[in-house]
Amino acid sequence: MWTTGRTAQKRSYTAGADSGRVTLEGDPAGVYLGGERRWLPVYSPGGYYWKPAKDEQVAVLHMGTEQEAPCVVGRIQEEPEEELEAGEVLLSGGRARVKLGKYGLELKGTIYVDGKELKELIRELIRELL
Repeated sequence: MWTTGRTAQKRSYTAGADSGRVTLEGDPAGVYLGGERRWLPVYSPGGYYWKPAKDEQVAVLHMGTEQEAPCVVGRIQEEPEEELEAGEVLLSGGRARVKLGKYGLELKGTIYVDGKELKELIRELIRELL
């Protein structure tokens, strides 16, 4: 039979998605996935930029026909400081945060406008009005 002499191709299986721990922060990132993988691009929604931090647990998607091109697509969510209701959004980084809530927009941290602190801009405006 024509298939008798055929050698079976051994294929290693890689899951389509995986999770790993960041070893080299930034974009591209290094992630431990049973072995360290470096130079993984980081994908985010348009207009949003995020650099994974060391030791964060991230989701990795294996792209390509042989799943040879892994990329970071997100990180595991931590429990927020306050409970969010359905439909609310919380953006945080460092000690600053922006919450798009049911009843309005909440800002936490120092607010800058064109590099100037908002408090100082308000003081300048009041001085000019007086």
